[in-house]
Amino acid sequence: MEKVFLALGSNISDKESYIKKAVDKLSEFVKDIQIAPVYVSKAVGFEDQPDFYNTVIKGFTQLDPFELFKMTKNIEKELGRVERFRWGPREIDIDILFYGNLILDTEYLVIPHPRLHERDFVLQPLFDIEPEFIHPVLKKTVKELLFNLRDRTIISCLKSYPQG
Repeated sequence: MEKVFLALGSNISDKESYIKKAVDKLSEFVKDIQIAPVYVSKAVGFEDQPDFYNTVIKGFTQLDPFELFKMTKNIEKELGRVERFRWGPREIDIDILFYGNLILDTEYLVIPHPRLHERDFVLQPLFDIEPEFIHPVLKKTVKELLFNLRDRTIISCLKSYPQG
């Protein structure tokens, strides 16, 4: 089993429900899930849209990275994600942040996620779960990456999910 970290985000309709449903579906193939608090943040890229709810989960999977990617995309579709435009509104977005210490760069899948170190709405929930995890490319802990980040988009912490 490989340790994985996944980011979940939503900014359409019942955002909290989309995240909860995604976690429930992910639990079918990601075990021992820990869920970070949910943060409310401003949109990045295309800013003229509703605020996002964001969190990160940590767990363990037997799926290889490509199978995991396929499953996350299937869950997005199953929950009703509509493809709009880059950085546009999303019912649910599930990104693979880390897959153990794997470094992978293909046309469709890049691990670690290429922009996670630039986003407080990813780094803060990662910090809440495992602050000493070392980014395999940048060789810095999540804590270092978060504390050195300049741009901030988080507005508030919505709630903490029960662990276990």
